[in-house]
Amino acid sequence: MKGSKIAKNFTEREIDRIVEMAWEDRTPFDAIKDQFGISEAETIALMRHQMKASSWRMWRARVQGRSTKHRARRGFEVGRHKCSRQRHISHNKISKR
Repeated sequence: MKGSKIAKNFTEREIDRIVEMAWEDRTPFDAIKDQFGISEAETIALMRHQMKASSWRMWRARVQGRSTKHRARRGFEVGRHKCSRQRHISHNKISKR
């Protein structure tokens, strides 16, 4: 995302984490906003610039309208799925691998 206003605010590691969170089906855009302060539209723009065109189209088709990507549209909070690789994330800290 060279030259992008959004990418200038983040390190490579942070961009990688945003892409990873956006790619996960059950991680809502609100979680990305809470952790990194970027909106759904900014996340989509970042994804568009970070991915190959065909991968972006596939991702966009998959997440468009998906209720799990929007916290307000999710019917559950307790018992949500958590990736086994995901560690506890607090505030703006990125989980370590």
